[in-house]
Order: sequence, then structure tokens, then C-alpha cells
Amino acid sequence: MVSEPQIPDTRVLAIASHVVHGYVGNKMATFVMQSMGCDVSAINTVHYSNHTAYKQVKGTKTSADQILELYEGLRQASLNNFDLLLTGYMPSAEAVRAIGKIGRDIKFNAGTKPGSFFWVLDPVMGDNGRLYIPEDEVPEYKALLREADLILPNQYEAELLSDTKITDLDSLAAAIQVLHKTYQVPHVIITSLRLTRDNHTVPSRAPSKPTSTTTSSHPTPSASPNLDALTSHPSSQPPSPSQIPAAPDDEEAIENLTIIGSTATSTHTPRLFRIDTPQLPLFFSGTGDMFAALTIPRLLEQVNAPNSDLASRPSWRSPDDVPATELPLAKAAQKVLASMQSILVKTAQRCQGEMAAYDKRAEKEGRGKGEEDGRERESRRHVALMSASEVKVVRHVADILEPPHLERFMPRAVEGGRKGQLGGGDMRGERGRGTVG
Repeated sequence: MVSEPQIPDTRVLAIASHVVHGYVGNKMATFVMQSMGCDVSAINTVHYSNHTAYKQVKGTKTSADQILELYEGLRQASLNNFDLLLTGYMPSAEAVRAIGKIGRDIKFNAGTKPGSFFWVLDPVMGDNGRLYIPEDEVPEYKALLREADLILPNQYEAELLSDTKITDLDSLAAAIQVLHKTYQVPHVIITSLRLTRDNHTVPSRAPSKPTSTTTSSHPTPSASPNLDALTSHPSSQPPSPSQIPAAPDDEEAIENLTIIGSTATSTHTPRLFRIDTPQLPLFFSGTGDMFAALTIPRLLEQVNAPNSDLASRPSWRSPDDVPATELPLAKAAQKVLASMQSILVKTAQRCQGEMAAYDKRAEKEGRGKGEEDGRERESRRHVALMSASEVKVVRHVADILEPPHLERFMPRAVEGGRKGQLGGGDMRGERGRGTVG
């Protein structure tokens, strides 16, 4: 029997993208949070038919004025007493400013009760060394950082926000230090890092075989202006060959994706923890949205645990004597990744079966062999693959509520440095760790 999560009655405002078909943006986040008992209201920053990895999409973006008008309707009806704000993809600099105004209004309303409001900001800006938002949004995101309690950037976004190039654990720690100290962000999780055996970072790229994005990676969408940033984690298609960096010599060491998180001390010192997750032979869309949405109730669960007073502390920041691996953020991330890995493994298995059946039908039909027919055949197969790889979270509520194999996703303290001291051994000792059977 599946047990209910131990979280209080929580009202969440989710501001992110929306698709008619599929599970990305608010379509993903709303279901996940509602499954765990959160009362979710959603403002959609785009209204699209499907995510951009299909390579064909119709729909519209929501203007900044429309976003503010929707919130004003909630405010006039006294429906803006939210406990938590989750923000994802924002389509323009004006939209970022509008959402900042909304966040500050909710925070002001809760200002008399420390810890009564928490803002999770996913700064969706780009990946693979390139932006997929207008450049004028970047300074607007930086302006929002001081308002947020938890941010969830990928490596490239963390570099943009901290003005720090991340190449190894030292530079990663330095980037997080900037986010903690300069921007006063209490909690940070940098997602979808690819680390070599000696703990140097590897730029995002299309690997020799497609791999999963178990955490919040933001794969680069098509360069077409019609496919710009559909979802809060736009399209999970790999970058073009011209964007792919050379493979590292130690490629076998990169069979995991890594998250590194931190909760700052009172002196803004990082407390770094690390969790590795196995890669899967498939690209997924919406995983970043799932990561953010799962993190919210799991963090609420930790903050409101028996004998905890964190719910009354500003930004739910743990006392300085709490070690990295015992942080509520680390414990929440452990459950988040266990749930996600189980769901993605099942999705990959289902996709494999559906595509095998599709290929068998296509071969039997014996479509034309000309160049034009070949392009059409390839396009149809791509659409079928995108549909088969949709992460249908509605079929995996048990994995959301009861994450399996928690022991495989234990957080480890990052003791830092170029020597790769990780407290629990190096990547060589962790190869294959967390493999879900």
C-alpha cells in the first residue's frame, strides 16, 4: 500500500510553460506536485501543441501583461496567499520582470511569518554554451536571484549567473560561493554535470549513444526561431554535430550524470553534496520540470519532519553545524533522483518496445526508397520516437510516492579540490552505482 507524503497543506503557484500533448513544463510539474498533496495553481508562459523535440509545433507565448493580469485576478479574489512559488521558462525580459513582481508581492504578503514563503527558481536560459532566450533576459534573471530561496541551474546557466567558468570541482565550488555570497541565494543545486574520473567537467554534448537527462539538463533546441524555448526545459534533442565537443579520453568514466547541491551557512559558505545517477540510452523531455516539481514536496517533507524547526526559519536554512550529507536539501534530492531513475528506466523500456513494433510495421509496409520518401520516413520515425519517449508520469504515481532503491542515491560530501577528494571515493569506485534493475 502506497503511503501519503508527510507534508502540510501547501499552496503552490507554478509559472512555467504548457503543452497540449505530453509532459513538460506545468503539464509535468502540476501533476507531480498534486500527486504528493500540494494544491497547485498554474500560470502558463506559453501555450503550445507539443514540445519542440517533435520539430514541429504550433501555439503562442503569454505576454508579460497577460501574466500580470492573471495574477491580478487571483489577488483581487484574495487567492494569492501562496506558500511556495515555482518558476520555470520565461519567454522574454518583460516576462521575467513581471514574474519578479509577482514573486515579491507574494513574499511581501508572507513577510510577517519567517519561513512561510519559499521561491524555487529554475533559471531556464541555455545549454551547450549557447542561449536559447534573448540576451536581455540574462541580467533580469540575475536581478531575481536575491529573491529566490532555491535555484536549479544547469552548468552553463550557473556559469552565466556566477560569471565563473566551471571546469572542475574547485571552480564549481567557486561558482556556488558567488551564488551564495554575492546573490544571497540560500540553496543551490547544479544539475546534469558530466564529470571525468578526475572530476573535471565535460561540456554538454550529444554522446556516442543517446543518454538520459535524469536531472535538470536543458538540451539545446533547434535553431529555428519557431522552436525557441517551448518548455521550461526546451526539447531534449541532441545538439547538431557542429556543436559537439571532442570526446574526453576518459570516456568510460562518464556513465553517470551528477548533481551537486549546497545550502549556505550563516557566513555564506557552501556545504556541498554530490549524487550520481546512471545515464540511460535515451533522451527525455520534461525531466528538469520533474526534478523541480519533485524537489518541492520532498523538501517540504524534510523541513516539516518531527522535531524540526526549519519551517519557521527564513529560507528553511539549516544551522551551521548540519553537515552537507544531512542537509534537508540533500535528503530531498536523494528521494527525487530515486523516483526519477525508476520512472525513466520504465519509460525507456516502454519506448524500446514501442519502437521495435514501429520499425517492424514500417519494414513490412516497405515505404519508397527514394530520397524524398527517405526523408518522410525519417521524419515519421522521429515523431514516433518522441511520442514513445514521453515521460507519462500519470502511470508512475507509485514511484513518485515511494521512491525505490534509495540506498543507491546516497548523497556524498564534496570535500573539494583538484585532487578529487569526495569523502566517499572517486568516480572509479562508483562506476555502475545506482544501476536500476
